[in-house]
Amino acid sequence: MDLLEHQGKELLAGYRLPVTTGQIAFSADEAVAAADSIGLPVVVKAQVHTGGRGKAGGVKIGDSLQDVRKHADNILGLDIKGHIVRRLWIEKAADIADEYYVSFTFDRSVKQHLGILSAEGGVEIEIVAKEKPEAIAKVLINPLDGLTASAARVWAEQAHTDKTALDRIVDMLMSLYKVYVEADAELVEINPLILTSAGDVVALDAKISVDGNSIYRHASYEEYVATQVRDDREREAHAKGLTYVGLEGSVGVIANGAGLAMSTVDIVHQVGGKPANFLDLGGGADANVMTAALELLNNDQSVESILVNIFGGITRCDKVANGIIEALNRVDITSPLVVRLDGTTADEGRELLKPHVSSDLMMASDMLEAARLAVELARSTRATS
Repeated sequence: MDLLEHQGKELLAGYRLPVTTGQIAFSADEAVAAADSIGLPVVVKAQVHTGGRGKAGGVKIGDSLQDVRKHADNILGLDIKGHIVRRLWIEKAADIADEYYVSFTFDRSVKQHLGILSAEGGVEIEIVAKEKPEAIAKVLINPLDGLTASAARVWAEQAHTDKTALDRIVDMLMSLYKVYVEADAELVEINPLILTSAGDVVALDAKISVDGNSIYRHASYEEYVATQVRDDREREAHAKGLTYVGLEGSVGVIANGAGLAMSTVDIVHQVGGKPANFLDLGGGADANVMTAALELLNNDQSVESILVNIFGGITRCDKVANGIIEALNRVDITSPLVVRLDGTTADEGRELLKPHVSSDLMMASDMLEAARLAVELARSTRATS
């Protein structure tokens, strides 16, 4: 789950990290009241799940309450890369002496945490990496060992951060890493991390993504769910408890396991089709789960065929087959269905499905055949509609 800036700062503040103080506003009147309470000058900042707010006019300095009202009126409702601004963060303008970039994420290629630090803060790190790669210092962190203070110091020195503030920068790096680990974050990015003229190190921005599967460990994360940007399909899937990502194709994809679902999406592309979604049933494919999945895809007007790709491991294919049969009794499917079963009790599952095979329900022996058939059916449906 992606956090809005103010949510990220509230999370950091909970770990006693220094952040700029501010208040949320949903209207121009609230923005003016917040600015009056905080004290001028303030910065009026759009709260959306995307970068590039400044370039899009979503970040403005208000030196007077009149300025704040004008900026709030202009920013609320602004479309920033497809995200409509519904709330603002009004924060005290900072006294900036220097700007840095710092982030923690996971490098799957080496199975270690990755820290990135640069003295070129306040600009997009991709631009720095392209135009001035020597300004970026990286550190790989073994999850079992964690980030040590000595390693953080060497890292900060390699990034050419201010020597007079080195101790405070190291403390901030150590604290940010603690947040990254303990908050079950997938990304913690501060750009910029500022050094004030008084020598304080403060997070001026906060881009944080946390693992949605960790909610059971963090009750407060429930509030982040309500602010996630989802289309109608994704909202319906979330309500049904399905792991779903909407795409822009015509072949609906249902699979058990994230890896198999991704492979199914890829193979649909490979045979010339376009997947309409990624849908992972997880370990359960009983009638209730299958019904929920088929209902979701059935309600998607872009879906012209549905590919059900199941590999039985712990999940038994005969139970999946029974789940499909029961689901079809509950849902009036308008798109042809292609089913591929393999693995545990696959033969039994196919035998259960045989009496139901028709032009609306077909079986395939392998993934490639199933994907080709689903793509052909989608094209036929489109041609006759």
